[in-house]
Amino acid sequence: MKEKKETEIQEVINHFFYTKGYTLSQIKEDAKKRKIIYSRFTRPAKELIELAGSKDSAKEAISIVSEWAKSRNLDYAIETVFKKWLELDKLKPKEVVKKPYYNDQLMVWSQMKKKWFVINNDGEWLEFAGEEKDINWKIIK
Repeated sequence: MKEKKETEIQEVINHFFYTKGYTLSQIKEDAKKRKIIYSRFTRPAKELIELAGSKDSAKEAISIVSEWAKSRNLDYAIETVFKKWLELDKLKPKEVVKKPYYNDQLMVWSQMKKKWFVINNDGEWLEFAGEEKDINWKIIK
């Protein structure tokens, strides 16, 4: 039995679903169960290939929008790529901000004194006497 090759449109649609975390078998299964109406994506995928000039450029554009949207906890569709087309080169994932803590108390770097300070619960700045390895960096959302 000869394996069927994906068309360019199918490749772009599947790439969109891969960025959403689906595997090929999940896409096929959900399409059978009508959880995904696959035909709804064919027209935007075809138009995106035409706009981008190639399937590879279309897939790259989807990836850029996907990373940008996920970093901001936003949902996205293939149509989002059209809306963001003119700013694709400026779309960057949101930077992850990490703040320093020591014993679950926020720390601050004093540029003037070139020292770390720990801010206690009363708001006092106490000079940090520990070592760099004692600092716990937490992601702030």
